[in-house]
Amino acid sequence: NDLEEVVAVPEPQKETAAPALGNPDDVKADEGPFQMAKLGYKYDALAPNIDARTMELHYSKHYKGYTDKLNAAVKGTDMEKKTIEEIFATLDMENKAVRNNGGGYYNHGLFWELMSPNGGGEPKGALAEAIKKDFGSYEAFKTQFIDAATKQFGSGWAWLVLGKDGKLIVGSTPNQDNPLMPGTGISGKPVVALDVWEHAYYLNYQNRRPEYITAFFNVINWDAAGKKYDAALKK
Repeated sequence: NDLEEVVAVPEPQKETAAPALGNPDDVKADEGPFQMAKLGYKYDALAPNIDARTMELHYSKHYKGYTDKLNAAVKGTDMEKKTIEEIFATLDMENKAVRNNGGGYYNHGLFWELMSPNGGGEPKGALAEAIKKDFGSYEAFKTQFIDAATKQFGSGWAWLVLGKDGKLIVGSTPNQDNPLMPGTGISGKPVVALDVWEHAYYLNYQNRRPEYITAFFNVINWDAAGKKYDAALKK
């Protein structure tokens, strides 16, 4: 008898639909003096540069977590009545709960504001002139900023800051430290902030941090950065 080869035909796999995205406006911090900044756009608004799932996890889990833990850390202390900037100005860096969660709260609030679905391009006005004066050109600034973000070892942030001498400087900080805290290696008023923690990009970019940094420049909100610069000059 001739043997017939029986080939099992696999049944078509049902695609598992991705869970529906939430609404950032529905996310609220626990009760306390510090509340979450509004995102200002939907989770998928920055795609494909920053994917929707990353934005949802980043905003609704990580950022909310920092905010809730900051409120818990300041409860019952005189810090309850201070702004986050006032807390940083006299911060005991050994107070890890306030240092880490206060940094996470402030840094992320700034980060959301500095991105936009209509972002990208180059700065304008006074900030553009200052970048040209202090770095030589916009491209020279961008190269320096990308270098700082790429070389920050492990978790941290890259910054464009107005220094106390009135000049713009680029640098980075580890973890959730920022230039408003004492002794972080870069001091001044933040103008641009970029989160280089893996939670900010890993779902989409895995270990390709430089690709994520390049993508940030496609969504950077230079209008918001310009306002930060103008306000920093007046203080």
